[in-house]
Amino acid sequence: MASSVRPNRRADVARAPAAQARERAIAEELYVSEAPKSLLRSEDKLEGKLESMKEKFEVAIRDAQDAICKAVSDVDGTSFHEDSWTREDGGGGISRVLSEGNVWEKAGVNISVVYGSMPPEAYRAATGQSGGGAKPSEDAGRVPFFAAGISSVMHPHNPMAPTMHFNYRYFETQPWNGLPAQWWFGGGTDITPSYVFEEDMEHFHGTYKRVCDAHDPAYHPKFKKWCDDYFVIPHRKETRGLGGIFFDDQNDRAADEIFAFSKDCMGAVVDSYLPLVAKRKDAPFTKEQKEWQQIRRGRYVEFNLVYDRGTTFGLKTGGRIESILMSLPLTARWEYDHEPEPGSKEAELLKYTRAPRDWV
Repeated sequence: MASSVRPNRRADVARAPAAQARERAIAEELYVSEAPKSLLRSEDKLEGKLESMKEKFEVAIRDAQDAICKAVSDVDGTSFHEDSWTREDGGGGISRVLSEGNVWEKAGVNISVVYGSMPPEAYRAATGQSGGGAKPSEDAGRVPFFAAGISSVMHPHNPMAPTMHFNYRYFETQPWNGLPAQWWFGGGTDITPSYVFEEDMEHFHGTYKRVCDAHDPAYHPKFKKWCDDYFVIPHRKETRGLGGIFFDDQNDRAADEIFAFSKDCMGAVVDSYLPLVAKRKDAPFTKEQKEWQQIRRGRYVEFNLVYDRGTTFGLKTGGRIESILMSLPLTARWEYDHEPEPGSKEAELLKYTRAPRDWV
């Protein structure tokens, strides 16, 4: 796998004012030639015994990154470019991006381990404490948190092959100035085609239904609807794509149970998605169909930059900008007042983005 060594940019960037530096949510990146075996702080490494959820989740996301990148490279015939970094106070990340490949215009799989802090208002929002119950006061100080996650977006060249996104994460806070500890899981996998092939949608959604049903039959209908409701572009009155599963703030059962579900969801990415790309990557297409794909990618950009909570969180907490914006396609298109011809394949896609349906 190709990798790069970046110089330490700390010396190249003007120092922020002292007040701004004190408010920085996470420390700056220190680029390294190779990621260490673990990105956790030393006190969180339990000699590989995997007794803490921090350790379990880091191992899971790094294994998933390796497996998914290998599977994608095998289909594309191109290696991923890799950047790795650590942070002075613990944590770090590994970004792998494939650009201008044989099959994918852009494919990225990132993992991150973050130790940071957030203001009381962010803690209230993150834990849903908008109503009653214990709340941090404004003078409680910044709340320390830990977060680990894997995220990916894959944009194929061929407009007949769908774009796919997934993200799985674990978040916890420690007791702080009278505030209780909190932990939760979130994540999901969703599909964004430019053209609808029912058998492809049945395969993708059916794969995740089977994963959900193996853990809780109530999961799939709940998380499928959550996905449809989350990936909405309000100003377009459309969904970004054709759904999948999405969940957040999950801590309603034992942590190991939700972890096992999250791990199985990561493990289903390859089987749910790559057969669709393998089937469609060499399909013929016209200039007009390529332009339609670019218009739909414009919608993708609109959602990610305006509404996506993960993008917003990363930008506001000082995360690595190249990793945060990795999800954006290399190319996109905006046409004034564009509407496809009634009865066309393009209009069929719009129908399902405006009125989501069940595929399985």
